[in-house]
Amino acid sequence: MTTPILTVTPAGVAQAYERVAGGGDGGAGFGAALGQAMQSIVAAGTEADAQSVRAIKGGGNVTEVATAVSRAELALQSAVAIRDKVVQAYQDIMRMPI
Repeated sequence: MTTPILTVTPAGVAQAYERVAGGGDGGAGFGAALGQAMQSIVAAGTEADAQSVRAIKGGGNVTEVATAVSRAELALQSAVAIRDKVVQAYQDIMRMPI
């Protein structure tokens, strides 16, 4: 068995960092990640609504409805927890003496 050799070059590292950081700007990367997280939360809520409507019309599965609603609830709870932490961090920073 041959061990693969990985060659790391400075240009390769810079390209990898840019992909991870969102184009080299950490703020844009964080903003994009936050936007993507919000889109997934909205998608979970939309899916829960669609599953509920299907069940009301008689075409849905109760297990699928419960799973979709649970996912949406967990996503919303996570978003609220993150918001609370961000607000708390902001308040802590504002209380710091200059």
